[in-house]
Amino acid sequence: MAGYLLAYRGELLAGVDEVGRGPLAGDVVTAAVILDPGQPIQGLADSKKLSESRREQLAEEIREKALCWHIARASVSEIDTYNILQATMMAMTRAVDGLAIKPEYVAVDGNRMPRWQYVGETVIKGDALVPAISAASIIAKVCRDAEMRQFDEQYPGYDFAAHKGYGTRRHREAIEQLGPSPIHRRSFEPVRSMLEVGQLQRT
Repeated sequence: MAGYLLAYRGELLAGVDEVGRGPLAGDVVTAAVILDPGQPIQGLADSKKLSESRREQLAEEIREKALCWHIARASVSEIDTYNILQATMMAMTRAVDGLAIKPEYVAVDGNRMPRWQYVGETVIKGDALVPAISAASIIAKVCRDAEMRQFDEQYPGYDFAAHKGYGTRRHREAIEQLGPSPIHRRSFEPVRSMLEVGQLQRT
């Protein structure tokens, strides 16, 4: 992984990332990870660049070797109530608050930092530049993908296992045919417009 010079040089660095800001369905899932310098993990990278099997292997290694890690989320209801940005900030805060060890510094993927008491910085494309953020990206994605596979069984017909809630053509067609499921984000298009049309048709 390419090196990136953070402002912090200590060992209690938490990396934070989210998965699921863009999908039409499911929670937004975040993770915070403090890696153990004494147990380096080879192959950390942006979770989107890794195969599913490699992500799962690395996720297991991260959970075993990290000093601590915590997965948190914001629910579909919170996303619809507060908007996806605010819900993501809430979920990131929950992830760091849930760490068994309080970090001295927090590196957050992207360009937005939650309003919290932690000292830290944002890193654009941090999941490809900062190992702790990469680790957070990996365990968050493995967690969310597993949940979407479970939802595929709970709500058949939407093909959640394949697209993980993202707005593919097949997914949009399924929403048109079946209507939104309980895990669809009512504030997201095209779900919102579909609901409005349905309400108009019933009046």
